[in-house]
Amino acid sequence: MTTFDSFSLAWRTVKSNKLRTSITVAIIAFGIMALIGIITAIEAMNQSLKESFSSMGANAFSIRYKETNVRMGGGGRNGDFGKTKRGKKEKKSNLGKPIRKEDAEYFKAGFAYPGAITTIYRRGPGAQEIHYQEKKTNPQIVLWGGDENYLQVNGYTIAQGRNLNGLDIQSGRNVCLIGANVATKLFGDKPEKSIEKIIRIGSVPYRVIGLLKTKGSSAMLRQDDMIFTSYTNLRRFANSTPSYLLGVMVGNVKELDVASGEATSVFRSVRKLHPVDEDNFVIEKSDKFAELFIGFLSSITGSAGAIGLITLIGAAIGLMNIMLVAVNERTKEVGLIKAIGGK
Repeated sequence: MTTFDSFSLAWRTVKSNKLRTSITVAIIAFGIMALIGIITAIEAMNQSLKESFSSMGANAFSIRYKETNVRMGGGGRNGDFGKTKRGKKEKKSNLGKPIRKEDAEYFKAGFAYPGAITTIYRRGPGAQEIHYQEKKTNPQIVLWGGDENYLQVNGYTIAQGRNLNGLDIQSGRNVCLIGANVATKLFGDKPEKSIEKIIRIGSVPYRVIGLLKTKGSSAMLRQDDMIFTSYTNLRRFANSTPSYLLGVMVGNVKELDVASGEATSVFRSVRKLHPVDEDNFVIEKSDKFAELFIGFLSSITGSAGAIGLITLIGAAIGLMNIMLVAVNERTKEVGLIKAIGGK
């Protein structure tokens, strides 16, 4: 048989077994499509997560109070103290001690690392419903209070309007900046009209002085569903003694360890800790969160890859069964051709 005869016979076989041909093509197509789809979805999740954390600022760290750890067993004579791994005393009465407004302001004034930008902020009550005339948002808006540096440290950009100024913070007046999703829900396709409008957070009126650019959302972060006001104004929403947070952004990620070390020293002084006392606050770096979640995503990627491989193997087994049947039939055809004198 010539090459042309071989292709001609193959084409006739394909035409005479349309169902088998269709199933074979479908197995190959769906197997490859499933694998590519899983890989694409994982890559999209990975990219979204990286963008979310890069927008938070990899060259920043935050300071928060240290929660009380519940420990079993007695404390011996020094029942008010516990020994840490580094041998320092951890005074239980200091644990869970909120960072007061005065502490935060004292740290901001005293932390003088070159090129560092410090912000004071805290989260208000979640699940807020925002009203403008007859329109309202879903009850999922988060209220944040901060100072003039909060937006820069946390990667927000003002699309229109202005930032908080010293008078806004000092007086604690009812002014705010709104996230992109809030503006869209209240002002439709003309969010720029939100500037200088009066909205209501619950029953409290606020004047909008700024509109934030969109930062996007992920499964864990909804960064555009927020309203930002001064931390001095946010005190009206506190039902108990609030704990403030401090954020510090340095010029280069390589300076993060040195700057956080100096911040630890300054804040220990603010908290009036003795040299033998353990820190009663925690410094959290953005890059550590990124490493944690990217590592978690790598585990998901491996699992999804294994599932995709199993899917492909299943498709290959189905294809092998079809090819085995085809080979058996072809063997019979070859035997018949040879029996009648063919070559």
